[in-house]
Amino acid sequence: MSIKRKELSPLYEELKAADCVICGGSGRSLYSLNAALSQIALSQVGWRNKVVLTPDDPGFPGKSMYDAAADLARRYKKTLLLINSGSGYSDDPLVMAQDLAKYIEEKKSNKFTMGLFTSAVSSPLGDICSKYGNVVEIKGRGKSKPGTEYSETGMMGDIFELGTLELLNSMIEAIFRNFEVDDVFRLCVEEFEKIGEMIDSNVSSETYTALVDLLEKRTNVFLGGKGTANEIAKMTGVRLFHIKSFLGDNVYITRGVNTPHPRAGDLEILLSYSGETRPVIIWADVIKKFAGTVFAITTSADSTLAKKADLKIILPEETKPLTPRRFYTRAAYVLSPVPVKLAERLGQRGLNLPEYIISWYHSVTQ
Repeated sequence: MSIKRKELSPLYEELKAADCVICGGSGRSLYSLNAALSQIALSQVGWRNKVVLTPDDPGFPGKSMYDAAADLARRYKKTLLLINSGSGYSDDPLVMAQDLAKYIEEKKSNKFTMGLFTSAVSSPLGDICSKYGNVVEIKGRGKSKPGTEYSETGMMGDIFELGTLELLNSMIEAIFRNFEVDDVFRLCVEEFEKIGEMIDSNVSSETYTALVDLLEKRTNVFLGGKGTANEIAKMTGVRLFHIKSFLGDNVYITRGVNTPHPRAGDLEILLSYSGETRPVIIWADVIKKFAGTVFAITTSADSTLAKKADLKIILPEETKPLTPRRFYTRAAYVLSPVPVKLAERLGQRGLNLPEYIISWYHSVTQ
């Protein structure tokens, strides 16, 4: 809420005007950006043929941003490279920004602009994006030292990554509803109140306690969803992996390239807005055949997924078809305390996991 309106306004207008948006980032920052921007594809009314791409998409027209720029310039009047990076130093988005800057300088093109959400305005990404577009500073946890108390600060970039997720989701909803930039902040205030209530009602519940009980045991974890839900699953999976790996366990994204068959006792966390997404239902059936446990997050207690789940959290939301949804952001927030609770539980057992260890593991695996 400390974001300056004058910083957000030009980027908000650029996002509104862009025919094509290219998502840039790495790890959880990229997943939060993808989750919010995927609402554009989900909402098939209200947009003027706006296209959202990532460099990993099969339809991305080049091996690099520089290679793709010429084709993007032919296809679209205005392309926005939108980057989410708390540190401002992430290698992948930095290379994308450098490549696009090179193309703009060589071709003197006016068809591209850049946007950056970061906690480090004075950084390599901040310098490039401020020259060719707009930078919005969104504060993370600040300079607090690594420790073992995560309940206030989260783990590493949690505050920044969850913050940009809600900000971006509110920006997309505001654009869809033809709101002004000030309404973005109003939507954030409105939603934070609801999210807070959802976290408070679930984090001390029997369901949450049972979930942490399972995670404490020697069990692999599978996370899955389709579309936007899969981006939220990946956000959660990154943090759970940092904790579970120290127990000798693994965390997998369902149907990933290295995902094995489940074993008896394994846990699967599944997300589905409707609770009726057929592949997700099939995944639930498979792990139950292996005597595993299904934990589901959906909007309806009467849905097929909720009825099949051993544990569930219901996050009610009523939206009209083909309009932006808040469910996915809410699911990310409600799931965000799970690694924290697991780390605290392990600490009670005598296994403290200082953040510098988690940070080291993060740095050598991503």
